[in-house]
Amino acid sequence: MTQTSRWHVVALLTAATAISYFDRQTISVAISSIQRDIPVSNTQFSQLQAAFLVAYAIMYAVGGRLIDTLGTKTGFALIMLWWSLACAGHGLATSFGMLAVSRCLLGMGEGGGFPAATKAVSEWFSARDRSMAMGVINAGSAIGAVMAPPLIAITIAQLNWRWVFYLSGSIGIFWTLWWARAYNTPTAALSDVAAPGGSWLKLLTYKQVWGLVCAKFLSDAAWYFYIFWLPKYLYDARGFDTKQVGYYAWIPFAASGVGALLGGWFSSFLLRRGVPLNSARKWALGLSAGIMPAAYFVTQSPVEAAIVLFSIAFFGQQSWSTIVMILPADLFPRNVVASVAGMVGFGGAIGGVVFGLLAGYMLDHGSGYGPVFAMVSSFHVLGFLIIMLAIPRIEQLQPVDGLGAN
Repeated sequence: MTQTSRWHVVALLTAATAISYFDRQTISVAISSIQRDIPVSNTQFSQLQAAFLVAYAIMYAVGGRLIDTLGTKTGFALIMLWWSLACAGHGLATSFGMLAVSRCLLGMGEGGGFPAATKAVSEWFSARDRSMAMGVINAGSAIGAVMAPPLIAITIAQLNWRWVFYLSGSIGIFWTLWWARAYNTPTAALSDVAAPGGSWLKLLTYKQVWGLVCAKFLSDAAWYFYIFWLPKYLYDARGFDTKQVGYYAWIPFAASGVGALLGGWFSSFLLRRGVPLNSARKWALGLSAGIMPAAYFVTQSPVEAAIVLFSIAFFGQQSWSTIVMILPADLFPRNVVASVAGMVGFGGAIGGVVFGLLAGYMLDHGSGYGPVFAMVSSFHVLGFLIIMLAIPRIEQLQPVDGLGAN
């Protein structure tokens, strides 16, 4: 495949990431309108996110294994079709229970998205270019999230909240057709489909896997709180209406896209300058984690300054996430990359479940947002310390029993 074609694959994966983040933002931005038809408390809102994240966590791991077994092309097509239909299904909900089921089904589908992207990048890109490619793909999360608030607000104003879900589901179905037509697995990677290697139990014997899982548990606890609760925070604590959320809420997500691009670029830049892989990845991770405590000051700041602080946190998170998502490809043989990425994503989603439920409980029992932001502002720093301890050197592991070679 030519260089142009490799970046065509990146374009496909970036679009998929944009769709996934648009879809998962739908209920957060539309919640004010949904509540006029279906009562939803703070605790129930956190339960909706938990329904998504529990299914997302399980299918992140299972989806990674599915991708390693079926191959990137077939596996991702099935995954995207499932989550698009699940997203559209939200529009049929008439009760909290139906919303919860729809969120669960959406999480089941979206769980395989990032393992598939990591697998595709490992198939087409060398270590030197992987972080840049993943940075572009991860920036798709910002594209989807930036588009979500204004487009959802316009859709609700012109139609109603149900059409938000119908339209977003339709976009995913069109992407599935594009993917099926355009993506081809490189010849060198075709043998991986026939011989997926390494059981989950075998992979769990590696401290590198545990380090990534635990770090992702912490960092994604913060990230899922930000993406699910930012609109609600603006509604509840700042008195915004849907139009104001549409006006402001896209800004931190735009910053997250810049963070994804710069984090991926920075690590690749260091590699091109001769910096060892271990240092290139860890410098990018450490700098990203270092700016995350800025979120502590959100509740103490005027609304314009709070949006700036959110933007700093979103920038740092996606710069961090770009590097963490590529580490399975740096560390493990290609035929288990999606499986490792799935296990790491499982840890992250469980972190989102645990902290999301805790945040909902705290807010319904009078703590206010201050203590919540104090907690999330520290999670990335702790995650970086875990990676430093668990992975002294980032380098390709030697093949062992149950694992193949790149």
